[in-house]
Amino acid sequence: MTNFNTNTICVQGGYEPKNGESRVVPIVQSTTFKYESSQQMGDLFDLKEAGYFYTRLANPTNDAVARKICQLEGGVAAILTSSGQAANLFAIINIAGAGDHVISCSTIYGGTYNLIANTLKNFGIESTFVEPDISVEELESKFQPNTKLVFGETLSNPSLNVLDIEKFANAAHKHGVPLIVDNTFPTPIFCKPFEWGADIVTHSTTKYMNGSANSVGGVVVDSGNFDWTKYSEKYPGLTTPDETYHGVVYTESFGKGAYITKMTTNLMRDLGSIPSPQNSFYLGIGLETLHLRMERHFANALAIARHLEKHPKVSWVSFSGLENDSQYELAQKYLPNGSCGVISFGVEGGREAAVKFMDSLKLASIVTHVADARTCVLHPASTTHRQMNDEELAAAGVSPDLVRLSVGIEDVNDLIADIDQALEK
Repeated sequence: MTNFNTNTICVQGGYEPKNGESRVVPIVQSTTFKYESSQQMGDLFDLKEAGYFYTRLANPTNDAVARKICQLEGGVAAILTSSGQAANLFAIINIAGAGDHVISCSTIYGGTYNLIANTLKNFGIESTFVEPDISVEELESKFQPNTKLVFGETLSNPSLNVLDIEKFANAAHKHGVPLIVDNTFPTPIFCKPFEWGADIVTHSTTKYMNGSANSVGGVVVDSGNFDWTKYSEKYPGLTTPDETYHGVVYTESFGKGAYITKMTTNLMRDLGSIPSPQNSFYLGIGLETLHLRMERHFANALAIARHLEKHPKVSWVSFSGLENDSQYELAQKYLPNGSCGVISFGVEGGREAAVKFMDSLKLASIVTHVADARTCVLHPASTTHRQMNDEELAAAGVSPDLVRLSVGIEDVNDLIADIDQALEK
């Protein structure tokens, strides 16, 4: 299935039923799995055989959907998590621990910023945040001997900065660490970060991949391209014996699947952020139309962004599809066919005017969500990013007047009419 085009993988990837089996991915809503002998069960626990024994570690429904996303991104292995936040946490702590250091773009989603800046700090992991337009020389000066990874978002939420993936990947690789990229907004329909040098990709599948706001989830995908053994002293968890699994060395036993196997056997075993098979089933259904929906999201958003930049009551618009946008040039490189359906803009009159505008919308709902079939709107400075101080908000590109509009797949003329009547108020 990996040899097929992206659109075909969306519909049929990840699951190939055999004769007489369910055509649709079945929901294996079971916590446990039966075996005929203790030896078989023991071999599973020792990682000598592949199979299922407890859903906290792995489940057939979850794995089928993870395989589809893995194929879409062009990776070698993937694992679903219970949320996008769990995916980012797992992606980082799978290779970083107390006493280590990570580098991250400052413009990332507020919840992820807080995770890296504060929660991981409590775990003993230090961080340095850099602007996305940082020079190569300055970026390289931020690396420390204990730096384990670089993190960024393909399209930052909500400032919509386009990550220069090649620049960050080259710097990371020069210093012997992987680049982890959150690809939630463009999805693999519009960008495949592995093709630009990223090593690991994460998603909040709650967003476009699911598309209907009916289940929370996340995914981590490994490209299989980073050579952990070359930097064995930096990543002993992957390259030295794991005594909790009878001394298995993941890079020796699982090759390119080492990173995801360790995540499953260690982090899922101990932290248990696995999605329910029911939620994975909903995600799988959403993926079947991802290629169709993303095209409509982008087309609608581009039309609305062009309308907004001409509106007298709108002070500024950020959308990389606009020719005069500061991110347009980078978008032409990394996102030539589209970006997403999210627009950031400011309303004349600042925070109070922005709130009044949002309260006057009829089709667009005020919800703590983004990127599904229905148009929604949010004021990040007072919601998703409210844990940040003014300095951190500025670094993240979140101004007090910023409105984040997630354009859905409704008729664009109805959406523009709704926006216009709200702006008039």
